[in-house]
Amino acid sequence: MNQTQVTEFVLLSFSHGRPFLFALFLAIYLATLLGNSAVLSLVSLDPHLHSPMYFFLSHLSCLDLCYSSVTVPKILANALRPEATISYGGCLAQAFFLMWCAGAECALLALMACDRCAAVCQPLRYARLLPRRTCASAAAACWLWGLLDSALHTLLAARLSFCGLARLQHIFCDVPPLLEAACSSTRPNELALHVSSVFVGLAPFLLVVTSYLCILATVLRMPLATSRRKAFSTCSAHLLVVTLYFVAANLNYNRPSSGASPAADTLVSVLYCIVIPMLNPLIYSLRNREVWGALRRALRARGTPGSPGGA
Repeated sequence: MNQTQVTEFVLLSFSHGRPFLFALFLAIYLATLLGNSAVLSLVSLDPHLHSPMYFFLSHLSCLDLCYSSVTVPKILANALRPEATISYGGCLAQAFFLMWCAGAECALLALMACDRCAAVCQPLRYARLLPRRTCASAAAACWLWGLLDSALHTLLAARLSFCGLARLQHIFCDVPPLLEAACSSTRPNELALHVSSVFVGLAPFLLVVTSYLCILATVLRMPLATSRRKAFSTCSAHLLVVTLYFVAANLNYNRPSSGASPAADTLVSVLYCIVIPMLNPLIYSLRNREVWGALRRALRARGTPGSPGGA
């Protein structure tokens, strides 16, 4: 095989519709920045949101900002160039930060499910179960968990060899398209992905399922319909986020090595890394009276007339 030292990758998913892609991803990125920055600001400034639920939500917003900022600026730059490329070092860095965010978000979503379980099943002990210091340590552990997982995959990806002109059938760099483009053995990388999918993906998902089974059992024992509706409403947003994220993540990192079209692979990755980070603040805010109340208070503090509806 003609193995060469790769200096850059050509991204082949940019062959058509560059002006449309630029406008689409710019709109998504701006919406992501606005929505997640608003959540971070409200949680930081409003004392009514200084609870474990919103503390973890602020970390989720931070992760979503990282997700989009790792990929979208380079996508926008490539959309304006005659040929979409990324340097070898830039590609590994992009894959590293994506995997870091992926591992951290899986752990964080499981942690948020445990938080909702404690709030619904043990409401009188909730404040003592999750004091501020415990929340901070748990959130830091999520970030560290993702970092260790990402470091493993990036080190293995750095050992891959590529033949001739390295081409990625993708719109940005991630581990699966790197494995498809490599001409050396990818068995260690594939094994690491499968092991990681168990410990970083499946284990948090099972913890989420267990937490919601406990929540369901507790809610069904509540005597008042209003209490049941309130409990379900506090958990429905998180359950929707979890479902979207874990389904997309499983499709992204556990798809078959052959048989799927590059366009389908790219679509799944865009949903997982770019669209969901834009949707998360909307999902958490639209049906959340406390977030709307914090927004109204912030607007009144700035002297802005009126307030948003939908509370």
